[in-house]
Amino acid sequence: MSSFASFLLWCLLFVLCWPLALLALIAYPIVWVLLLPFRLLGVVVTGVFRFLQAVITLPARLLGWRPPAAA
Repeated sequence: MSSFASFLLWCLLFVLCWPLALLALIAYPIVWVLLLPFRLLGVVVTGVFRFLQAVITLPARLLGWRPPAAA
């Protein structure tokens, strides 16, 4: 969602129910910080899987195999 649309939705929420809008404004950074370790874990797991794929396909690549081109 674009940032402008998010801003408009937040303004609409602020007009209709300002306590909920203020709670969302305060809770969003807290939730973001709590979820940050899971995002970092996802980056690490992706890196490990790509490394393992490179190690496993290394012999075939040394013999001239190339992965198919993406469409």
